[in-house]
Amino acid sequence: MRGPHAPGRALDAVDIMGIRSYFLRGRVRAATISPAPACDKDARGADPKWERPVTGKFIPLAKDFYVAPQITPGDVADAAAEGFTLIVNNRPDGEGPGQPAGADIERAALAAGLAYVHIPVDGRGLSRDHISALKSAVQASGEKTLAFCRSGTRSAIVRSYMKAADGGDADAIIAEAAAAGYDISGHRPALEALKAGSQAKEEDADE
Repeated sequence: MRGPHAPGRALDAVDIMGIRSYFLRGRVRAATISPAPACDKDARGADPKWERPVTGKFIPLAKDFYVAPQITPGDVADAAAEGFTLIVNNRPDGEGPGQPAGADIERAALAAGLAYVHIPVDGRGLSRDHISALKSAVQASGEKTLAFCRSGTRSAIVRSYMKAADGGDADAIIAEAAAAGYDISGHRPALEALKAGSQAKEEDADE
């Protein structure tokens, strides 16, 4: 099931890098994950397809998390063949001409045995709700995640925020994205703030 969204202007890598509102609240309601049909995870994990090289369209940030520019329903079969278990759509529907509908990608994902979740990022920026929605989806179904938007930049940024909120180092997160071809250095203040918030919570829990 797709999460709600508010269509906005088309965003490219420059637009999203200029967003300053790192902690806007209430922008995303709880996203609902469309779970993959029941299957034998142990058998799937042993399948040689997990070792196949990925298509050039799917860009690795980590072994278990990839990003991509806009995908089509036809790309879902490739994703399934390459061992992905979760597709995350970070693009609002109706953002650009010729953009495939999220519902069509969702149907293709479920038919291929993959989970799907819509966590749209529009011109209003990112919020803690985006972070929590991605984290919940990955924990539920993301043995190997493919996230996409128009260029892959928004997907890389949302994941970077999730990593920082879990205590990840800003330098390492920025370097990881750069190795994949995404410059998210402009988000360093947000990444450092998220890490600091994570550390404060841990300290409070220890008291």
